[in-house]
Amino acid sequence: MASDIRISGLVEESIVDGPGLRFVVFTQGCPHRCKGCHNPQTHDFDGGYMMNVDEILARFDEDPLLSGITFSGGEPFCQPGPLCELAEAVKARGKNIFIYSGYTFEQLKEMAARQPEVERLLCLCDTLVDGPFIEEQKDLDLLFRGSSNQRILDLADYK
Repeated sequence: MASDIRISGLVEESIVDGPGLRFVVFTQGCPHRCKGCHNPQTHDFDGGYMMNVDEILARFDEDPLLSGITFSGGEPFCQPGPLCELAEAVKARGKNIFIYSGYTFEQLKEMAARQPEVERLLCLCDTLVDGPFIEEQKDLDLLFRGSSNQRILDLADYK
C-alpha cells in the first residue's frame, strides 16, 4: 500500500518549476519560513491535506507530455519517505526529478548521514535548487529560483 503525502496542492502542467512541462507537488510544512516566501500557505505542518502516492501518480500518468515531476513546498525533505516512493515510480517511467529545498546541499548531505530516506531522495533527484529564499537577494530574472543565493545543482552523478 502506498504512503500518504501532506500536500498544499498540485499543479498538473507548469513551465516555471523546472525544465520542460512539469507536474508539481507542493508539499505542506516548512521549518524555514523565509521572509517574503512565495508560498507562505505551505508553512503550517498541520495545513493542507493528505493525498496518496498512487493518486498523485495516476494524475501524473494522465499527461504523456510531462518531462518530469517537481517537488516544491513547503519543504520536501520534511517528507522524504513518501516522496521517495513517488520519485521511484516517476523515474521508472523515464521521467526526471526536480526538487526545491530551503536547505543547502551541504545541509542535506549532513541530514542524509542520519536519515537514510533523505539520502535516498537525494539519489533519486536529478536537479536540486537549494538554499533558503532571501528577500534581499530576490531577482526576478533568475531561471527557476527566487534569490541569487540559491543554486541549481545537477545531482545526476550524486550517488
